[in-house]
Amino acid sequence: MMLEAKDIVFGYEKRRPILDGFCLSAGQEERVALVALSGVGKTTLCQLLAGYLAPWSGQITLNQKPLPQKGYCPVQMIWQHPEKSVDPYLRMKDTLAEGRGLDPAVLEGLGIESDWLNRFPGELSGGEIQRFCIARALGGETKFIIADEISTMLDPIAQSQIWNFLLEEVQRRKIGLIFVSHSEALTKRIATRKVTLAE
Repeated sequence: MMLEAKDIVFGYEKRRPILDGFCLSAGQEERVALVALSGVGKTTLCQLLAGYLAPWSGQITLNQKPLPQKGYCPVQMIWQHPEKSVDPYLRMKDTLAEGRGLDPAVLEGLGIESDWLNRFPGELSGGEIQRFCIARALGGETKFIIADEISTMLDPIAQSQIWNFLLEEVQRRKIGLIFVSHSEALTKRIATRKVTLAE
């Protein structure tokens, strides 16, 4: 199964696209690092790949088919700021329910405590919310994970725990991983290859 971006053109101002003719192809057993200076469009590209934004021209496809507009998307994005990607009025157990077919072992692997499930996002730290967001993204139907600076909310020990688990999980389930990180050490350890976004 391949996730492909073909001749993507996109920007926020019509006269100056951020991405202009960008192409990317990634398989399910790859771990692709997106590399660029700040402001070049890494987060924008992540949102395009996960279907949150539509390109001006070009196409994002999964197995040569457009990403689904309704229902569960097999391409799941984990955002840098988790508090912005959850409903503040939903208990965390209901947020998890959005991750269709979630294996309960994922909660244990991510260090999610049972008493957190009945809490609202405002009752948890950013790092604790991020664990839920990662779990939600690892639903049973997920084929690709798009991870945008997902460990910035975590302390160094938690960062190591989260990445170790996520790496084991994507390898075990053959989930493709496309990620952004400013840590050269992390990128070197995890990535099977790098893709550089031009300025």
